[in-house]
Amino acid sequence: MKTERITVLGSPEFKAFLAQEALKEGISVSELVRRRCQNAPSDDEVLLADMAAELSAAVDTARRSLEEGLRAVRQALDETDQQQEKAA
Repeated sequence: MKTERITVLGSPEFKAFLAQEALKEGISVSELVRRRCQNAPSDDEVLLADMAAELSAAVDTARRSLEEGLRAVRQALDETDQQQEKAA
């Protein structure tokens, strides 16, 4: 990849912020700026998206399981009611 030097002026606080963000992600400040400006998701964003997808799938599975359980309970109650009516 061909690169060129880019100079960005900012306050000392902004420079420290960039350095801290890069340190948190384990990358250089240059890589941080490239990723953020090119809208490439960070490793944390990718992980979060994966976790959200897993959670969504787990919620769907739990919902189906609960609905099946409720159907079984309703069916058992209906059968009990029918047996009681026959016995009466």
